[in-house]
Amino acid sequence: MTSEHLDIHETPDGLMFKVHVQPRASRNRILGVFGDALKIAVTAPPVDDAANRMVLQLLAEALGIPAGALCILSGHTSRSKRIRWRIGGSPSEEGTAAKKLLLSIVHSGHGPVKVL
Repeated sequence: MTSEHLDIHETPDGLMFKVHVQPRASRNRILGVFGDALKIAVTAPPVDDAANRMVLQLLAEALGIPAGALCILSGHTSRSKRIRWRIGGSPSEEGTAAKKLLLSIVHSGHGPVKVL
């Protein structure tokens, strides 16, 4: 896996980005960038929405935001998903800060985030 470009789009109410999920992993963690998506490993199986819930919980914890601020826009039954991060306040100012925070967890290698 190489560090490539994480594709992040600003929307009127926040940010949208892609994730690539590895269900049934040995532990929950953010692995880094995979193509244009954030690669996330979760221990939950891809059954009854368990892996999707774990992805949102892991991202929320890593970003320090409420899980309700994140939702899956597409890819509910796929490993490739599009995530929306709803941000309050001025979309452009808050969106820029949120984008920096998202990129910082990808590149930090600290906590649950590991870049490979």
